[in-house]
Amino acid sequence: MSSAWKWLLLGLALPTAGCGDAAPKGPEVKSVRTMVVEPRPIEDDRSAVGEVRPRYESELGFRIAGKVVARVVDVGASVKKGDLLARLDTQDYRNKLKSAESDIVAAQAVLTEAEAAEARLRHLLANGHTTKANYDVALKNLRSAEAKLDAAKTAMEMAKDQLGYAELRADFDGIITAVNAESGQVVNVGQMIVRLARPDEKDAVFSIAEQAFERRSGSERPEVVALLLSNPAISAEGIVREISPVADPATRTFQVKVGVIDPPQAMRLGSTVSGRIRLAAPAGIEVPATALTQSNGHPAVWLVDRHSQTVSLRQVDVERYEPGSVLIAQGLDAGDLVVTAGVQTLRPEQRVRLLGDAP
Repeated sequence: MSSAWKWLLLGLALPTAGCGDAAPKGPEVKSVRTMVVEPRPIEDDRSAVGEVRPRYESELGFRIAGKVVARVVDVGASVKKGDLLARLDTQDYRNKLKSAESDIVAAQAVLTEAEAAEARLRHLLANGHTTKANYDVALKNLRSAEAKLDAAKTAMEMAKDQLGYAELRADFDGIITAVNAESGQVVNVGQMIVRLARPDEKDAVFSIAEQAFERRSGSERPEVVALLLSNPAISAEGIVREISPVADPATRTFQVKVGVIDPPQAMRLGSTVSGRIRLAAPAGIEVPATALTQSNGHPAVWLVDRHSQTVSLRQVDVERYEPGSVLIAQGLDAGDLVVTAGVQTLRPEQRVRLLGDAP
């Protein structure tokens, strides 16, 4: 046999031998990490940014209308109770007081005349020299004169009060936080002239999203730590004292006022603060964020069947997202084996190998 035929027969035999030695491939096995679902109490650590406001703040205004002739305080001024804040032109009210005093003099003169007439007719009636009707008229005039004198005295007291209302004074010790009138301005009754705040009692005010109030009782008043944003080393404790029952129409958030206990001097009115609160929530299920995937646009996780070592996809409801984890509201039960790493390479009925011991 020639050399060419030998090489030809050898080439045909080699592929046949290779095919006979190939072993059939088994199902692909993916390596994953897992965790056992165990419901446990989850601390709800939340924070928000707000500002320091006075707990008590009043808008002060005149009880009468008039022209402002002086405003003696500016924003930031500290005042004591009874200090003068602003003054109105008093000319009209001094004239009213003078007119009321004149009315009293006239009413006293009328009363003196009525008293003399009543006394004279009473004596004549006793002696039978006048009629009872004449005496009744004199008595009526006397009672009318007495009433007019009382009315004149009341009008004079009101005129004195109005003259006193021309001066606006502080109702309590505090700080002026706003002004709304200048000298020469004509103001109406009750119009805000200055805003006065008590500096010793302060609130940290925050705008909180609606989700923060889920599963919270209305009587719960948790403790909060307020930290000065410009200097976190300055902090103070507080207690939630007021939660707005109505959401802000623009931001859809609820205003929460935290009463600050012994606020430091550096925590001035208007300062920006960060509030932190830690609440013990009911038992919940928390999984790593890497365990979450999607199924038909809905959040889902992969579960491992312990017997067949295969995975299946289950949709879940998410309560909220944390920086590194996800809180599951519904869809998982205690004891479920959830894939926490390698979820992007899995498919239904995929066989898996567990890396390490599942917790």
